[in-house]
Amino acid sequence: MELISTPHATPPAGHYAQAVRANGFVFVSGQLGFLPPAEAGARPQLALGASAQTEQAMRSVQAILEAAGASLSTVASVTVYIPNIGLWDEVNKVYERCFGEHRPARAIVPTGDLHYGALVEISVVAIAA
Repeated sequence: MELISTPHATPPAGHYAQAVRANGFVFVSGQLGFLPPAEAGARPQLALGASAQTEQAMRSVQAILEAAGASLSTVASVTVYIPNIGLWDEVNKVYERCFGEHRPARAIVPTGDLHYGALVEISVVAIAA
């Protein structure tokens, strides 16, 4: 098992890795829609709105996958957490654009409040290259 880390995604805020590569798969921890910090060591802020947070979360997912030698096109499964099912259409538009023709398995989970007041959290499982 190999821990994956990249400075191009939000650093973990707890006792977990950005991702783990194991047995031919990459397991990416849930990513929130944080903007990149303005300076090293600064706490990132959430992007404004569900679309912008989805975009930022997907950028983090993509950066982590690339650090692990994978890509969005090798994603096999996605779990999307949202606090309110009413956000789904907005989140789905960005999701569709990011994945294009690729259609991994997916679950959408309405959760109630997410950490830091986030409007979306995305975790994926990909095939390692």
